[in-house]
Amino acid sequence: MTDTQGRVAIVAGGSRGIGRAVAERLAADGQAVVIGYQSNDVEAKAVVAAIEAAGGSAVAVRADVADEAAVQALFDAAERRFGGVDVLVNTAGIMLLELVAGLDLEHLDRIYRTNIRGTFVLAREAANRLRSGGAIINFSTSVTRLHLPTYSAYAASKAAVEAISPILAKELAGRDITVNAVAPGPVATALFLEGKSPELIDRIASMNPMGRLGTPEDIAEVVSSLAGPARWINGQTVFANGGYA
Repeated sequence: MTDTQGRVAIVAGGSRGIGRAVAERLAADGQAVVIGYQSNDVEAKAVVAAIEAAGGSAVAVRADVADEAAVQALFDAAERRFGGVDVLVNTAGIMLLELVAGLDLEHLDRIYRTNIRGTFVLAREAANRLRSGGAIINFSTSVTRLHLPTYSAYAASKAAVEAISPILAKELAGRDITVNAVAPGPVATALFLEGKSPELIDRIASMNPMGRLGTPEDIAEVVSSLAGPARWINGQTVFANGGYA
């Protein structure tokens, strides 16, 4: 068991949706949280305010996850403010949906830059700077198993994340650092719900044995375990989807 009190977590993509729920849960667990965000200062500051109002410690740092210098600065800020880094959670990602026959290659490049390059940039920095006993938690998706039309570029990028994680776990042998990926199913975030009719949302929810969509808090619970006590789970992809896939 790992005591989460006094640990420091960077949550990339932590200003909204699943990332925000993860940041707030880790803070509630006693970890100081550094929220990495792309552009929305208002949302990032709101997460910090919520964490501090609940008695936790947090700071927000703007960082493009695919930019080496920005990610180094993100880790530098965590070390200056809190003394080190124990946990990296990478929830940052983009999803653009198109048929392969009409795929805009510029969109493919954007997906690659954030979802694959961003994962490598963050993981490389974490591999060199996390303290012993730490954890790296990447994000995949249950869509990698569903083979849905229009999801090919997104699913391919997340399949890469699933490939990276167990290899890095083995490369960090002897460091007492775990590396895992979490693969959510449909989660009721603003991003997921946008543009969907109530009928479509109900249909998607009914496909789950639990009879509902996931919540950001459902996913944050899994991350909380991987970021703290779950030391014997390493090099795995954990499907957090209520049995959806």
